[in-house]
Amino acid sequence: MVNDFEPISLLPSNNQLIIARNATPAKDLRELIAWVKANSDKITCGTAGPGSPSHIAAAYFQNTLGVRFPLVPYRGTPQVIQDLVAGQVDLVFDQGSSSLAQVRSGKIKAFAVTAKSRLAAAPEIPSVDEAGLPGFYTTFWFGLWAPKDTPRSIIERLNAAVVEILADATVRSRLAELGSEIPPAEQQNPQALAALQKAEIDKWWPIIRQANIKE
Repeated sequence: MVNDFEPISLLPSNNQLIIARNATPAKDLRELIAWVKANSDKITCGTAGPGSPSHIAAAYFQNTLGVRFPLVPYRGTPQVIQDLVAGQVDLVFDQGSSSLAQVRSGKIKAFAVTAKSRLAAAPEIPSVDEAGLPGFYTTFWFGLWAPKDTPRSIIERLNAAVVEILADATVRSRLAELGSEIPPAEQQNPQALAALQKAEIDKWWPIIRQANIKE
């Protein structure tokens, strides 16, 4: 399947947040990790459904901490965030664009951004490297592909269009408001997208297989 498409360009990504219900006793990520380890048989982690990014991130978190806790699948992100706000689940991994509003309104707690650096849209939330879980990166990234054997001239034209759009000040401002990260100019090319795709498959496939995650 990987070889069925031609990469065009990496698109803006959205890093996830480690978020929890307000009643969670932890004050920071280190305390959250300790709390999860001590209460792994009692806490629940909501996901947006089988095979969703939040499900895979939760499995990655379990592997990293070396603990297991119940994962509760929902029909989608709105439903799981609604129950997190209501205190029906304890923990969720969700992209910033869909949960920042609830964090800012004080309805849920955010412990870290699952990236190397803080979000420009939420500089008050530390990165996982700062917060005590270095290297725990779960980027919700997007890319643009074309069918296999698409002429190189068309790939180049489409890539040029993406680069032009991502350089637009209005587009960049709106994406920043949503918590999206625009890839650096040197990564907005077919080769960078192909390399990222391979690296992500190599990273996530063993975790998906070990957790027996199926859509």
